[in-house]
Amino acid sequence: MTDVVLHTGAEHPDLLWVLVPSFLSFLAGLGAATYADRVRAWLRPETGATAE
Repeated sequence: MTDVVLHTGAEHPDLLWVLVPSFLSFLAGLGAATYADRVRAWLRPETGATAE
């Protein structure tokens, strides 16, 4: 029973196929969060009438 509790998944045969896409998704999320304000400003440019 203790081997089930201590199992970390490091012996998984497709561990690389799990970790690489997860890491790339994480980086894509960081990139989207970093440039979210720029993209939002590009999609909805503020005009003089709506800006305060």
